[in-house]
Amino acid sequence: MTGNIRFEALKSAWKHEPVKVDRPLARANVIFAQNVFTREKMKEYIASNILDQLFDLMDNEKTLSRDIANSVAIGMKKWAMEQGATHYTHWFQPLTGGTAEKHDAFFDFDDNGKPIEKFSGSVLYQQEPDASSFPSGGIRNTFEARGYSAWDPSSPAFVIGDRLCIPTIFVAYTGEALDYKTPLLRSIAAVNKAAVAVANYFDRNVKKVTTYLGWEQEYFLVDESLFAARPDLLMTGRTLMGHYSSKNQQLDDHYFGIIPERVLAFMTELEFEAQKLGIPLKTRHNEVAPNQFELAPIYEEANLSSDHNQLLMSIMEQVARHHHFRVLLHEKPYGGVNGSGKHCNWSLGTNTGINLVAPGKNPYQNLQFVTFLVNVLKAVHRHNGLLKASIASATNAHRLGANEAPPAIISVFLGSQLTEALNQIENADVDKGIIINAKKEMKLGVGNIPEILLDNTDRNRTSPFAFTGNRFEFRAVGSSANCAAAVLALNAAVAEQLTLFKEEVDGLIDHGEAKERALFHVIKRYIRDCRDIRFDGNGYSEEWKQEASKRGLDCETSVPTIIENYLSASSVQMFSSTGVLSPAELQSRCEVKWENYSLKLQIESRVFGDLVINHVLPAAKQYQSILLEKVARAQQVFDKAEASTLNQQDCLLIRRIESHASAIIAGVDKMTQLRITANHIENQRERAIAFHDTIVPIMEDIRKHVDELEMWIDDQLWPLPKYRELLFTR
Repeated sequence: MTGNIRFEALKSAWKHEPVKVDRPLARANVIFAQNVFTREKMKEYIASNILDQLFDLMDNEKTLSRDIANSVAIGMKKWAMEQGATHYTHWFQPLTGGTAEKHDAFFDFDDNGKPIEKFSGSVLYQQEPDASSFPSGGIRNTFEARGYSAWDPSSPAFVIGDRLCIPTIFVAYTGEALDYKTPLLRSIAAVNKAAVAVANYFDRNVKKVTTYLGWEQEYFLVDESLFAARPDLLMTGRTLMGHYSSKNQQLDDHYFGIIPERVLAFMTELEFEAQKLGIPLKTRHNEVAPNQFELAPIYEEANLSSDHNQLLMSIMEQVARHHHFRVLLHEKPYGGVNGSGKHCNWSLGTNTGINLVAPGKNPYQNLQFVTFLVNVLKAVHRHNGLLKASIASATNAHRLGANEAPPAIISVFLGSQLTEALNQIENADVDKGIIINAKKEMKLGVGNIPEILLDNTDRNRTSPFAFTGNRFEFRAVGSSANCAAAVLALNAAVAEQLTLFKEEVDGLIDHGEAKERALFHVIKRYIRDCRDIRFDGNGYSEEWKQEASKRGLDCETSVPTIIENYLSASSVQMFSSTGVLSPAELQSRCEVKWENYSLKLQIESRVFGDLVINHVLPAAKQYQSILLEKVARAQQVFDKAEASTLNQQDCLLIRRIESHASAIIAGVDKMTQLRITANHIENQRERAIAFHDTIVPIMEDIRKHVDELEMWIDDQLWPLPKYRELLFTR
């Protein structure tokens, strides 16, 4: 039908062919990090007498001095200009959830007015971006513009296009963090200090413990023509309405299936661009839903890994446009279809090459493993509400607890083999020695510890926080989220717990207890104390929800209320003691999260109201008019009885359409009034709660009526691309 934007979009989409991607002539090892100012490149461009000092501060989290900054700047500018850069920018991660840049040209004038290429160490050391443009949660007034950004030497600079990007922290004029990177760096330092102290019980050579992160990025692709024809996708990142497609993921024929040719071309170019920026992408595959995919890198140090994820999400958008796609990073772009997460795989490694959360090769190493494992369990148990708050958002709320993703209750899956090992340790008598499936003698004075193998039991997809053999997989993180939000909370919780553990063990040692016996006494008690956080069953079941509540776990489902966990006494104490976030910074983050929640719902409700009034209802009325005309003509041609029989189904359909249309109009009117009321609430928390309690339910109710209309209205008249077209047009 001419004039219908949906069919015009479909016509355009079907014309899109796979884009030819020219493979680089050089091997991946040559291409990798070619646009990154790596240590090897630093050796070429920075004076040798500066390098040792620079590497020392990079490795040991020391402060960048102005002298070093000036020397680095000279080499960094020369390298960047050789890569074609004409501008530079501080690349930072404000509390918007994305990244931010302000480009400045290298071009300047000297004292004699002569044009020069200028880039000084002061630029690395500190800049003053406008802080009033980004969320601060009340830390500063909107009329106060000054904020500071400064280079994070642990994350290398890189070149994209014509600009040198310098990863930086972003803080307020008064010093409070206004970004995700600053508290992440603090948390990495905190867990390093605490973990080294505990690791020294087992090996005095441990001088540093590194937090490692490996994320798995899920996403959808949609043809750009269809995307443009869906105002809800364009404005909110998700479809606010849409009747289920007859076929979606029921047959499980997408997961690990053959990647469509057009998508493969996109993935190929994305990998090339990622390699040039030093992002070590390793895995790519179809996900469960049609047009849903996943990619994952090799694990890296957590700060760098988090930066790479933020950078990759930006690159994905750029590359997708080249292939006439749009990337959907929303956690739930399609109702009733599998949502997207970002599993964050977390571990701790020593400078001696030991993974502290992996079983060892001998009983002594396994004692170390159990020590760190149990402390992580204890931390997650103590702060399960906070960890849920770290991943809570208006977008992730659509995914969690939907029988397709981890439930909105934080629990830990260990697997049967490890669970049994912990149970035996808990029940063992230290005085008589612990003798459990021992294969090797452990001369600790406390007998033997069980041989702990990499768990070979089935994985539990319903667990939000699962142990997977040599790491913990935080599965509840949303696909659009900044990894740092979840990782810094986990780091801080573990750092606090390890500190408390060492205090308890040292106390026992000071009272004459042998080190190994002291360790066992505390570990045994911890296993018992945090038993409630361990759950290996079906996290989707109603029985588990009831059981979790009995165990005292946080079972709240309202996002605005979940966010309050940041301000609990235990959270404030934990963040303060570890130096990760101050009480003022915690309050500000809550304010930002509440405001962001309200704004997203505000936008969604406005877009939804516009869609149904200006697109859906006109189509309904048009079809209704066609049916009415048909009924009228039948009455003119046939006798009354026959016309009545012939018109029966049409009349029923007319009434059905009218019923849904009337409900929609009434719903939109009510939604509008409720939104106006909510918008007048000044308190951010109360406003967010109002949006959750009043706007969300009525949007869901309106959607039911809209989706029903989509099923009954003539396909030729429906104005917006349907799910079958969005999901299966490739």
